[in-house]
Amino acid sequence: MRCRHFLNPILSPLSFAKPPSRPLACRARAVAQPLAQRRTALAEPDVGISRFASSLPGFRGGLKQRYSDFIVHEVARDGALVRLTSFDLPDEDVDAGEEADPDPDLPHSLESFRLLCGDADADTLREFLSRVSEDDSNVSPIILSPDADKAHRSEVHDFFKRNFKFLATDTVEHNDGVQRCIRVRLKSGPRGRRNFGEKARNRMGMGSSRPSGWRDDRPFDSRVSVIWPYHLGKYLRFHLYKENKDTQEALRVIGKMLGLQPRAFGFAGTKDKRAITTQQVTLFRVHASRLAALNNKLIGIKVADFNYVKEGLVLGQLMGNRFTIILRSVVAESEDVIKAAVDELINSGFINYYGLQRFGSASVPNHLVGAALLRGEWRSACDDMNGVREHYKEHGDIDAAIRNFPRRLIAERAILQRLKKYPGNYLQALMAIPRTLRLMYVHSYQSYLWNHAASMRVGKYGFSGVIEGDLVYRKECPFGEGSVTGASNDDNASASEMDISTETLLEETIQSVKIADSEDLLKAVYTLEDVVLPLPGSETLFPGNEVSGIYHEIANKDGISLTESIHGVEEFSITSIKGGYRRVMQRPIDCDWDLMTYTDAKIQLVETDLDVLSKAKPSEANKLLSTGTSYEDSLKTSGATILAETKSIGSSDLLPELAVKLTFTLPASSYATMAIRELTKTSTSVFA
Repeated sequence: MRCRHFLNPILSPLSFAKPPSRPLACRARAVAQPLAQRRTALAEPDVGISRFASSLPGFRGGLKQRYSDFIVHEVARDGALVRLTSFDLPDEDVDAGEEADPDPDLPHSLESFRLLCGDADADTLREFLSRVSEDDSNVSPIILSPDADKAHRSEVHDFFKRNFKFLATDTVEHNDGVQRCIRVRLKSGPRGRRNFGEKARNRMGMGSSRPSGWRDDRPFDSRVSVIWPYHLGKYLRFHLYKENKDTQEALRVIGKMLGLQPRAFGFAGTKDKRAITTQQVTLFRVHASRLAALNNKLIGIKVADFNYVKEGLVLGQLMGNRFTIILRSVVAESEDVIKAAVDELINSGFINYYGLQRFGSASVPNHLVGAALLRGEWRSACDDMNGVREHYKEHGDIDAAIRNFPRRLIAERAILQRLKKYPGNYLQALMAIPRTLRLMYVHSYQSYLWNHAASMRVGKYGFSGVIEGDLVYRKECPFGEGSVTGASNDDNASASEMDISTETLLEETIQSVKIADSEDLLKAVYTLEDVVLPLPGSETLFPGNEVSGIYHEIANKDGISLTESIHGVEEFSITSIKGGYRRVMQRPIDCDWDLMTYTDAKIQLVETDLDVLSKAKPSEANKLLSTGTSYEDSLKTSGATILAETKSIGSSDLLPELAVKLTFTLPASSYATMAIRELTKTSTSVFA
């Protein structure tokens, strides 16, 4: 069954020290082949994953036999673990000290407005406020004088937000299509002193005080039309719990129920699909009650832990992820082999490779599309993004292709829609893809180069420590300071079948890296954990040893220069990207492990957040679970039953099987699959 697989064992126990089965030159030449000729399966050596950190033997185990065997909790920027803990709604009442909310100091505010906008607009506003103070239920919007200066209009909008919280503003344009000015109205609700019956009249701007020719018959900007309590943060932050769905898919479901576009949601990183994950999400001006009402309709998704905050989340705003992973059907020579492998992982870590998820599951891997973009081959890049060309040929015309392309494939649909409008303009089609997705392909090629460089570094110089010419993270710069958002990590929103760990890559800043010299080696200031390798860019350093050559060797064979661009499109050029750095070795943080036995393959071996919540608040959780269950829920048991099964093996006629439970934290840019690979000494390659 797809995605339910054993890790493929590497037969030779010494293969950790051997290079990939195909010579480097052969792999590089393969990149230059037409993209459509690539095979669908992607093996680890294809993307530079070829070494192990330890020579100790591993053990065989089943990864993700059940999606509940892979649990991910986001670690927020403040270090808090993101869990599902409460479905309670936050208090939205005004605090006693804020209840009065007195009217602004009108004389002072009007005088400030006069200095900002002039006498005429100040008089118009004064008359408008006079009508408002008389509780005139038919008070109409006003339009201020024409203003061609966008920066000044922004200043006026901000002035009203600060000084007249009960008023809303937006910008309207004249029939000539050139002149623009600001429209002012009374907000909806009690603070605006307007009756519900007048809402439609005022929303459409009918009867507004204005000169002729202004297009004020359109609805007001919905961002200011929403009645929003002034004392609440403008963003609703909540915890998204999902089972066997990627983040984009879960948010599409919620967005469809709320009538919102997926871009309305803010989140720090995209999580694995075949897993149970919990992460923070934000929405602009949506009440918690509206979102909470969806819980009994959602299948495999829950929203909880609501809170109002001032700012929304953006990609990269997380510290990392906490993983709880079950390896089933474990086979090892002895329990000591398992213990030794785990202890070595904890003490020495693993090679911090970019996992196969980084490169996608489409017929043409992301890094090959990225290589085409870097070469300026726009048509090849468009044609081969998840089979755009084949899909078009299959359906005969572009409209049919668009209708039949799955909606989750955002990039591919955007390309087809733009080609319909601009036939033959492939660069224009690429620019229709959301920017984060466009950059993903170039970042994937950077990751491809990094993986090969990491394999060469540890293959040539080993793991004994720092060697002269290594790039190291400066000791005088505390870890984590000055981190910058570089590339998206595992993300391929256009191929949502991928298992994804996180969306963004947090790398050390360029200023915090130096080339280790003989004096550094003499003082033994640095260790292997300080060694980093670059993701090539305009501001990155290359190592001062032979590892530097592998970057240019592979790039040159792919027809790509790392020092100059052959086209003028900056975002598809490595020379226009700042670049970044990534640690060669990564140790799991706060790693715990345990051996378990079980007799029923369907039994759940670890508690989920819903399991814990159902025991702490049974009536609340059971009400939700009674309707919004997932297809695997019928196989679940409570935590108490799980433990009873694992402790009473002797009462069963079936032979018990062994499982290893691992719990650890990784930075946002590291892959749990690479840690598991080091434990088992097996390939994570998955063949369809």
